[in-house]
Amino acid sequence: MKTRIEHIIVAAILSAVLTTTISCEKFVETDFPNNQLPTEVVFEDEQTAEAALAGLYAGLWTNSLISGGIDGMGALMGTYADDLTCVYTSGSNGILDIANNQQVATNTVVTTAWTNAYGQIYAANSIIEGVTNSKSLSQASKDRIKGEALFVRSIIYFNLYQIFGEIAYTETTNYVINSQLGRMNKDQLLIKLETDLSEAVNLLPSAYRNAERIYPNKFAGYMALAKMKMLLKKWAEAEVLCSTVLQSSQYTFQTDPSKVFQKNGTHIIWQLKPKNTNDATKEASLYNFTGAPLSFVLNLNLINTFSSGDLRRQHYITAVPFNQQLNYRSSKYKNLAVNNPNEYSIIYRLDEVNFMMAESLIEQNKAVEAVPYINRSCQRAGLPALSTSLTVSAATAELREEKRREFFVEHGIRFFDLKRWGLLDQLIPVKPNWKSYHSQWPIPQKELLLNPNLNPQNTGY
Repeated sequence: MKTRIEHIIVAAILSAVLTTTISCEKFVETDFPNNQLPTEVVFEDEQTAEAALAGLYAGLWTNSLISGGIDGMGALMGTYADDLTCVYTSGSNGILDIANNQQVATNTVVTTAWTNAYGQIYAANSIIEGVTNSKSLSQASKDRIKGEALFVRSIIYFNLYQIFGEIAYTETTNYVINSQLGRMNKDQLLIKLETDLSEAVNLLPSAYRNAERIYPNKFAGYMALAKMKMLLKKWAEAEVLCSTVLQSSQYTFQTDPSKVFQKNGTHIIWQLKPKNTNDATKEASLYNFTGAPLSFVLNLNLINTFSSGDLRRQHYITAVPFNQQLNYRSSKYKNLAVNNPNEYSIIYRLDEVNFMMAESLIEQNKAVEAVPYINRSCQRAGLPALSTSLTVSAATAELREEKRREFFVEHGIRFFDLKRWGLLDQLIPVKPNWKSYHSQWPIPQKELLLNPNLNPQNTGY
């Protein structure tokens, strides 16, 4: 897979992490610059090994699929499905074609999503190789650093698969191997990712290494693995994993809707810290507008699913008048500019585990046990509790509607749920250009030209 990739190389002690973009087409052995260290040196020192890992997390914040910005799944899959309406006036960046479900293999957004993801996979592989071969790092450090890198790599692959379908999978930084890889068969790929996440869970510690929960721990691994089990329809296994998270004393359900997106809650399982202290989250910057909308507005189809008494409409949605018209913006994250003392970008929160637990139970015909997990969200929103006597069919319908209201514009959850449920064609009334083959994006044409082994192109493109 010949693609532009981020190669994270760590400078000497007291130097900053240096992130350089290297084209695989020019990836040849050269002497290292004087201000950089070769990989075998980086991973002989715990401080520089940690800096390499920090560089990987910085990339996740800046321009990854889980970033809260324009290149993240919240925005991309939110406008691709029915959470967001795109109001950009220029299609030069490819986002309008994504919003209109008219993407093609040369779309710059599609290419960037692929390129950024494989750059971060390369960085994770470099870290995994480095700590595995290190002769001086302690075993505990090796396990944790490898566990974190393996966790990050696994969720990137998982998200790529959900967007593009069958993809290339690599565990190496070897250019010769990577430049000739084909796309891995779906069943084989999912087994690989299930195995990788299981290994990450075994390596990650239960305790957080930072009180702000900005690095994943074992329970974040459990949650990611539960998502994989649900995709594989292994409902009983998903139930056990969700139950393990929900029973942990580290997590407490947040009952105040005004505090759900504040960084210090014990309902947070994993979050990303802004690059600079007091910077706004990317979500706050992207979705905020006070007059004319700038990028996205919330889809009216979504707005109309909220009842007047739903507190989420009060806390998470802001109506903005402009030219005698009301536009609605997501206001889950509220702090802007350098006035952000209490918000980070939340990737995993306990609320989603509740819904995952409920779905796993419903799929095992345990609707009575499932409903209380849905009710936690309902009651926090000021809504009446659902009856525990709901049928499996009725509980399924309630879960799907409630989950949409709870997680709109969060990391593509809406799109991925519809896809997993086989309900993407429900988008047709809201998205006139929607076609069934849009369940997958095209493989970027540039990648197919550089590496023909990635063929065939996805159906429809």
